[in-house]
Amino acid sequence: MIKYALACEKAHDFESWFPSSEAFETQRKRGFVTCPFCHSDKIEKQIMAPSIARKDKAPVSTEPQPVAALTEKEREIRAMLRALREQVIQNAENVGTGFAEEARKMHYGEAEQRSIYGETDHSEAKALLEEGIDVLPLPLIPDDRN
Repeated sequence: MIKYALACEKAHDFESWFPSSEAFETQRKRGFVTCPFCHSDKIEKQIMAPSIARKDKAPVSTEPQPVAALTEKEREIRAMLRALREQVIQNAENVGTGFAEEARKMHYGEAEQRSIYGETDHSEAKALLEEGIDVLPLPLIPDDRN
């Protein structure tokens, strides 16, 4: 098995395991390898440091390590972030990938002012902020993607 560091065209980084290099290429060409964040199938391998076994160290355990339980405070924060996300989704219009364009139209008076949410990349969000257009990413809780 080979673990590859991957990235999509929108620069979302993630990792995935493949039986072989050929299996990765075959699956990628057929569109089976997709970004877990935006579902793009335009995926490329990233530079990775090779994993070389050392003989001067004790072998690493392959037993699964227990995951530390969340504290009560961490659970409360996650619940609040999840509630915030749901509040926005229920009370704002999803403009999808046209978020930056729609935010600009509203800012410059070309469209009615209303609550919106959608998708944009980091560089476009930064450009909006530089233009004086307030944007805020919706929080994604790690276990929301599982």
